[in-house]
Amino acid sequence: MKSPKSVKTLEEFGRIQLSPSFFMRDFLYSEISQIENIPNIPDYPDVAIEAGKQLCSRVLEPIQQQFGRISIRSAYRSPLVNGKGAENKNQYNCARNEANYAGHIWDYRDKDGHMGATACIVVNPFLPYYEQTGHWQALAWWIHDNVPDYSSMYFFPKLAAFNISWHENPAKTIKSYIAGSKGILTKPGMDNFSGSHVSEYQALLDVIKGNR
Repeated sequence: MKSPKSVKTLEEFGRIQLSPSFFMRDFLYSEISQIENIPNIPDYPDVAIEAGKQLCSRVLEPIQQQFGRISIRSAYRSPLVNGKGAENKNQYNCARNEANYAGHIWDYRDKDGHMGATACIVVNPFLPYYEQTGHWQALAWWIHDNVPDYSSMYFFPKLAAFNISWHENPAKTIKSYIAGSKGILTKPGMDNFSGSHVSEYQALLDVIKGNR
């Protein structure tokens, strides 16, 4: 597939279903694109589609099936959009393009030739629990234990939004930018990496179950 160059071809691209719940159009909105007037369109749509299918079917769908509706905050970025975000000392909180290949830039493989995709999401039904407890780790540990195909997570304070990724060579790391718990929650080699962490998220599951 060629990169869309018309409204018709972009409409067709946006209608591509990546998984039962998600279409490509769900992942194309970008504030940077809107304000800076830079189209957020892949150069290599076929790679973006394949990476997006893996992210949606293997990572996002299991989370949504367990907790309910997921909102997409930020996802695919074209190299031009991401590059604009990384200008002027990271003006829009975007890592440089080379660091975002196989991350937010879905249609470019990383330096080792691996495919990947990242989305920043909000798990809507998790918000009340997070606002009451501040315990973002509950969601992180549930995903760690129950979604084996995630590659990395990075949590932010607003809305407990977090970057979550799928990658052909998964890093299996969880990090936080939330005050009081900044840094690495877990990664391979840490004592807390293996085993069940159900004690961290059982209360969350009970609240979610009670709200249904």
